Amino acid sequence: MKNKFLIFCIAGFFLIACKEHEPETRHPESGTLRDGITRISDDSLAFVLFAPGKSSVHLVGDFNKWEISDEYQFHQDGDRFWIKTGGWDVNREYVLQYIIDRQIYIADPYSYKVIDRNNNNSIPAMVVTTKQSNYPWKINNFAVTHPENLVIYEILIRDFTDQRKIAGVQERLPYLKELGVNAVELMPFNEFEGSDGWGYNPSFYFAPENSYGTSAEFKAFIDECHDNGMAVIMDIVLNHSYGQSPMVRMYYSNGSVTAENPWYNVKSNFANPEAQWGFDFNHESPYTQAFVDSICAYWMKEYKIDGYRFDFTKGFSNTPYPASGDNWGSAYDAARIRNLKRIYDEIKKRNPNAIFICEHLSENREEKELADYGMLLWGNLNYNFNEMTMGWGEENGGNNGNITWASYQQRGWARPNLVAYMESHDEERLMFKNIQYGKNQSGYNVKDIPTGLQRNAAAAVILFSLPGPKMIWQFGELGYDVSIEYNGRLGRKPIRWEYYNDPDRKALFDVYAKMIDLHINHPAFSTSDYTIDLTNNFKTIVLKSANETVAAMANFDVTTQTKDVNFTKTGVWKDYFSDSEITADAPTKSITLNPGEYRLYFSQ
Repeated sequence: MKNKFLIFCIAGFFLIACKEHEPETRHPESGTLRDGITRISDDSLAFVLFAPGKSSVHLVGDFNKWEISDEYQFHQDGDRFWIKTGGWDVNREYVLQYIIDRQIYIADPYSYKVIDRNNNNSIPAMVVTTKQSNYPWKINNFAVTHPENLVIYEILIRDFTDQRKIAGVQERLPYLKELGVNAVELMPFNEFEGSDGWGYNPSFYFAPENSYGTSAEFKAFIDECHDNGMAVIMDIVLNHSYGQSPMVRMYYSNGSVTAENPWYNVKSNFANPEAQWGFDFNHESPYTQAFVDSICAYWMKEYKIDGYRFDFTKGFSNTPYPASGDNWGSAYDAARIRNLKRIYDEIKKRNPNAIFICEHLSENREEKELADYGMLLWGNLNYNFNEMTMGWGEENGGNNGNITWASYQQRGWARPNLVAYMESHDEERLMFKNIQYGKNQSGYNVKDIPTGLQRNAAAAVILFSLPGPKMIWQFGELGYDVSIEYNGRLGRKPIRWEYYNDPDRKALFDVYAKMIDLHINHPAFSTSDYTIDLTNNFKTIVLKSANETVAAMANFDVTTQTKDVNFTKTGVWKDYFSDSEITADAPTKSITLNPGEYRLYFSQ
């Protein structure tokens, strides 16, 4: 049975809730207790803290007037400290802290709910209870069986609805159902520092971010997603954490972690300051490995998360990278491949259908090895897609709009594990640049909103015609045109649900919805037998399945273009969008498209 127990911790006064987590370690004198907090009965709790090199640990809280006493001093068992306590009132809530060596105040690293009273006053501070709480799941057997057909919708909870909470996202699930996506990827929602950011500054790894909602609300959202056929992917940061982390605070001096810290490196392996965030996890440490495995197991078991998108997996080794040259660590790194495969294997032991996505963006040799092992990898095509939607695709010798790298086969991968995308949280929005920098020639102006939206629709036809998983950044399907730098890069952005009622933007939505439906459900769009011509402005993709052939094409020039398209066979072809027909008397036929025009022909 799962128990709920809340702790008030850290100098900033955090309230923490803890439940039973996966037993990575057990200790002889403390019996079968796990690291963290364990409910023994309605009036009994046990606490175990891994703290090598420390001398004492005490439990304090509102139950004993925050006073250090021998009665609540932990027993020491090697590198661990533990205590079993009784007398808790099952009908009362308590607030607690650990004090290490009579001077370091922390929350338990395995805390399951964190509330910073200084910043977040929406959740009450009285938080400790021994009462048991089990969420009544409707869906218990959801599984992702065809990851190659995923269409992932990336969401920042804060900027998706006016509520800026997970309950608000749940209210919009009918919209996502209409769009047709089969996976939702939530930007980091485990507890992070502050309450108004992107979440890439994590502090607690088992606690949902309290400003987004309660544990029950997150479970309700996931349950509802599963009921609507959507997987839920957790974006999680295991490259680093920040100063509110209890594991940082335990071994911290003069602005840095110390060499005694079991989980973190004293400094980042990246000399490039732009590749340094917070305090760097040491993924070679067995203590870090056990902690990571416990995190991943917990969210899958307790919340039924379907998988993870791991942030900055380039950092998952201690290989040194200089400030110049390969300062983003793109070269082949056998150590981080080994570390990622280890994490992947541990996750698959617990859930064979789990989704495992890396934000890696390294040289192809390394990404190919990870993809062929079974991992999905982010494929950032933002710059090239945006160059072609703006009309500048054939600048720089035609390479500006070259999107051949959106094809996993072009990369030489054996498996369709490339999550190609035109936008993510990290890149500028296509429509913003269309409006600001779009090409204007001979009366055809990409800066005009209807024109720019049509070109984005053409881009969607090309993207979703390529086999393999895809990703959409929130509101990309409506042509969101507010800059990523608005109100500061990490600042709040306007929420534009009114776009759905604009006919031109709704037309873009409809193209997305139709292409997503084909991509997920039509066999031709998951074929391995396809050819591409995606270098120049007139782009084509031909998909061949057992029963039919599909030819996608679009003109991203700002003038009318004609091209000989190899349909691969003769016959009658019908355009999916207009129902118009053409006859190919030879396998290759000349096609003329106006600027921004697209076609999707099916063989008859």
